[in-house]
Amino acid sequence: MPDEISIGGVCRLADRGVIRASGADAATFLQGQLTSDVASLAAGSARLAGFCSAKGRLQASFIVWRSADDEFLLSCPTSVLAPTLKRLSMFVLRAKCKLSDASDEIALFGVAGPAATAMLGDAMVWQRRPHAGASAIRLPDGAGLQRALLAAPVAAEVDVGAAPAMTLATWRWLEVESGIVTIEASTVDRFVPQMVNFELVGGVDFQKGCYPGQEVVARSQYRGTTKRRTLLFDCDVVPVAGQDVFARSEPGEPVGTVANAAPHPEHRGGTALVEVRLAAVSSELRLGSADGPALHRRELPYAVPLDTATTV
Repeated sequence: MPDEISIGGVCRLADRGVIRASGADAATFLQGQLTSDVASLAAGSARLAGFCSAKGRLQASFIVWRSADDEFLLSCPTSVLAPTLKRLSMFVLRAKCKLSDASDEIALFGVAGPAATAMLGDAMVWQRRPHAGASAIRLPDGAGLQRALLAAPVAAEVDVGAAPAMTLATWRWLEVESGIVTIEASTVDRFVPQMVNFELVGGVDFQKGCYPGQEVVARSQYRGTTKRRTLLFDCDVVPVAGQDVFARSEPGEPVGTVANAAPHPEHRGGTALVEVRLAAVSSELRLGSADGPALHRRELPYAVPLDTATTV
């Protein structure tokens, strides 16, 4: 398989929606709910953030940006948007913050390759740039390609130049290749942030104040109690998020879970981000059962500590 693949273009992200948080207390409210420092978020930046249960398990993951002084937009999969909005709303209480589903007002597009490069200019990862009445956020690269999340008013004409159409499946494959896990309905409440490498990719701030599950997340970090990580694998079949992963030598119980997966756009099978017990990383890993299709590990675009004696 080549290291870089000529895949790119633009597609409507029909599988993602937007939550709007607005009001004088919006920043303070989100600061007390999410794993990242939202209060310091500048207008020209975006951020990866998680929303945890009291037990430190991720209920949702977001791309967050400040659209106005007193307004934030949070993009997440539509499969978790409604329950997440309902749960977040329970904590608003007397705060001057209104939460709403803005998916019918804001269209999201994924842009990859030359079109993204032209749109983003010299923007760094997680920087946000205006683009023809829309907002373009540079995301971590996937398969060597620059990627952008483009958020535009639903009724607006979206200018992406001569970018070819790209399928949603191809975009999802590029997401997997980036190494950034997205919490889907099938993986809600499955992972502490460190299990999906969130603290390695800027999704957790350990200097900010409290949020639900913060004690568990901090304890996992500083006491080294997390012995699981997410790694990148190819498979001859297409894995499914939430699917169990087994070690051939330990058929009795799963050693991991597929966090995200997508079919490969040019080859048979698919690629997956798999949360796996570190003690089993060197084992022969199989999908679905100990006799299932083999998983072939590849390198992530960032370093992951794999020493079970010292990892967090």
